[in-house]
Amino acid sequence: MCLVALFAFWHPIEGTVWSISSEPIRIAIWGVFLMGWTILFIATWLISHFELFGIAQAWRHTRGVEPPPQEFRTPFFYRWIRHPIYTGFLIAFWATPDMTYSHLLLALGMTIYIFIGIAHEERDLVDHFGERYINYRTRVGSVIPGVGRR
Repeated sequence: MCLVALFAFWHPIEGTVWSISSEPIRIAIWGVFLMGWTILFIATWLISHFELFGIAQAWRHTRGVEPPPQEFRTPFFYRWIRHPIYTGFLIAFWATPDMTYSHLLLALGMTIYIFIGIAHEERDLVDHFGERYINYRTRVGSVIPGVGRR
């Protein structure tokens, strides 16, 4: 119902923060945008795409199978960034050749939401994996390689 109300009453906020007219730069920015979604997509498969979206859990539940114990792994992107899915989202939200006030509000809101989510997720990961995750986050950046190590 909330989504229906959002669609029904949506009104864009007029105005533009920036608009890049140079065609080569626009193409480059759209490339960065696509790179963000590509990072996100690949990262979901690196940690089990079907587990991430609850499909594996539902399938195991219907068959009465217990879930295997979770293991701590750091494949590909996870060697350099603790949260590459969030990195992909952030790149996709901010990489635009035309930033309107509506888009800026979305990008800011989602950025805040992501960083709040990271704080909660990291707490859960420390609780679950303990010292192994604590050591990992001292070596690997949060959403940018090398930045946000704790």
